Amino acid sequence: MNKISYLIIILLIFCSKSLFAQAPAWGGNADQNDVSFGFTFQYVNSYLKIDKKPNWRQPFFDPGVGHLITDYVNSIYSNNSPGFAVGFIARYRLDEHLEVRTTPGLVFADRDLSYTYATPSEDVNKPIQATMIEFPVSLKLKSDRIQDFRAYILGGVKYSEAIGAKRNVPGTDPLQQLVRNKNGFGSYEVGMGCDIYFEYFKLSPEIKLSNSFGNLLIPEDNPYATPINKLSLHTVTFSLLFE
Repeated sequence: MNKISYLIIILLIFCSKSLFAQAPAWGGNADQNDVSFGFTFQYVNSYLKIDKKPNWRQPFFDPGVGHLITDYVNSIYSNNSPGFAVGFIARYRLDEHLEVRTTPGLVFADRDLSYTYATPSEDVNKPIQATMIEFPVSLKLKSDRIQDFRAYILGGVKYSEAIGAKRNVPGTDPLQQLVRNKNGFGSYEVGMGCDIYFEYFKLSPEIKLSNSFGNLLIPEDNPYATPINKLSLHTVTFSLLFE
């Protein structure tokens, strides 16, 4: 069985009304209101997916000095980079099992690219500083409530905008230049979680996967951007949401 089959089975189990009696409407009555608000804390882990050019291994020729300034490239890769985010929640209930939700927030999560060369002394790590403001919008499909618990799945899109991004200064040594990403881009998101009801609030542990649309790379003529054809961002987010 694939992952989708397991997810459907889990959802059907939680949607069965005959298994358990309904619990009192605790959770600060968040589910009983059409509109509710809250806040969220998130752990973020991300890396860049790299699509290289056919000739990506070639040494870089600097026309400014008239000769090659790097050796042959052995590898280009992106490490998993942890970070965190804080934000708030606004939700609108469409019916008992479906709601629209937005969780705008501030994300602190640096990324990097690592380069290894035929000459090991040239190996370098290029950080990409990325403090982002994110504006996600998603649909949340909820199971029936079972005592103080209900499961859900969600999917949607988000827009991310970088703040304080650095730029390459014209005339800078090519070996000191940065790999720059677009400041604004969109992504799709899918995830799952559960609502746990307490007397005065609702807690929702949640995990989401997101992948960016299009190409994040800003093409520039330097040893680190030139070998790359396309960059995209893959992110795993674990959240605790309080309503």
